[in-house]
Amino acid sequence: MPEVDQVKQEKNYFTDVPVDTHGFFLKGASALDWGMKNRLSRIFRPDTGKTVMFAIDHGYFQGPTTGLERVDLNIVPLMQYSDAIMLTRGILRTTVPPTLTKAVVMRSSGGPSILKELSDEQIAVDIDDAIRMNVAAITLQVFIGGEFETRSIHNMTKLIDWGYRYGIPVMAVTAVGKNMVRDAKYFRLACRMCAELGAQIVKTYYVPEDFDTVVSSCPVPIVMAGGKKIPELDALTMSYRAIQEGAAGVDMGRNIFQSEAPVAMMKAVNRIVHENLTPEEAFDYFNSIKAEG
Repeated sequence: MPEVDQVKQEKNYFTDVPVDTHGFFLKGASALDWGMKNRLSRIFRPDTGKTVMFAIDHGYFQGPTTGLERVDLNIVPLMQYSDAIMLTRGILRTTVPPTLTKAVVMRSSGGPSILKELSDEQIAVDIDDAIRMNVAAITLQVFIGGEFETRSIHNMTKLIDWGYRYGIPVMAVTAVGKNMVRDAKYFRLACRMCAELGAQIVKTYYVPEDFDTVVSSCPVPIVMAGGKKIPELDALTMSYRAIQEGAAGVDMGRNIFQSEAPVAMMKAVNRIVHENLTPEEAFDYFNSIKAEG
């Protein structure tokens, strides 16, 4: 028998201190399981509640997009400046060093190329493989209003069911076709549908009018899609406005890797998202980093 401690100490149950319920920092995530919250905390910085995601998954339907011809040379060095990387399993396994500790958001849909009807997608990554790759989230396109809208919705809900089973969040990406109107009314519809059906994150495009209504009517975090390449100041301004109007982060690809100074651009976007720099301040910062080479 162990010896009884002879020093009598009064027990303290701290009855006057409320129990910490560990409230979660992301919108719509308080009721999620611990594992899913932990993965979300790898994507979104807990100190700011926001993320800078680096999208390099364009090749899954476009092939070697300009700037993505050599991911090992042009892209991997940029990953350290992001909070999360959005990519395909092929690029992850063949090109990304396993020592990288950034959150992985795995592209999990695919099928048609740019030569075909893009909404005709299927699930392209099994949940078991996503688990093997230690991903922080799985993601896919949802084509609201597209020819194969219902299929893309069912793809999403299947991923969501898998995700709940194993504690992996799903990010739904609101795709827009050539004939779809890109306005707040459309994005309110698309984002709300994705959230209502269980997506934990929604990635969507910024619109200059009433974007705040898109964010406020969506009960989960909105991440702004960077879209096509535009001038650096314009991209920084778009990022700033999205964050100020409620977005929980930005997911940029072409506006980073097609920039004349990708590292400087990535750092400038970070300062807008996490430090609330104005577009002008961020652009000055971009130019100073660019000048340093």
